[in-house]
Amino acid sequence: MARVQLALRVADLDASIAFYSKLFGTEPAKVRPGYANFAIATPPLKLVLLEGTEDEPTRLDHLGVEVETTDEVAAAATRLADADLATFEENDTSCCYALQDKVWVTAPGTEPWEVYTVKADADTLGRSAEPGEPATAGTACACGPN
Repeated sequence: MARVQLALRVADLDASIAFYSKLFGTEPAKVRPGYANFAIATPPLKLVLLEGTEDEPTRLDHLGVEVETTDEVAAAATRLADADLATFEENDTSCCYALQDKVWVTAPGTEPWEVYTVKADADTLGRSAEPGEPATAGTACACGPN
C-alpha cells in the first residue's frame, strides 16, 4: 500500500504529538529525539513531525509518497525522469531514523517531494544530500536539521 507523507517542522514537538494523536485517534508509530511519525490508516497518511525552533510557526518541511519496495522507488525514478522531471536518487541513506531508498523531485512552487521506501530502522535522524549535492556519509534528509 502506498500512502502520502506530510512532513511538518513544528516548534513544540510534545504538544504537536498530543494534538495529532487526538486528531487522528492514534499514537505515534515512532518517537525519537526531535522526531515523531504517525502511520495513519484512514486516511492513508504518513505524518512526520520534525522539531524546529521555538520561535518559528509550523511549516511544511517536505512531501512524499511512501511505497513498499525498492523496485517501486526505481520504477518511480524511471517514470519521473521519462516525464522530463529532474530527479535526485539516494539509496541506502539514513533519514528520519530509517534506512531508505528514495528519489526526489521539486514541484514548481519549490516544495520537495520524495518517493521512498523504508528498508530498516536506523539509530540517527540523518539528513539527505540536497539535490545536486553528492550523497556522502557526512550529508544525510530533508528531515535533518535545517
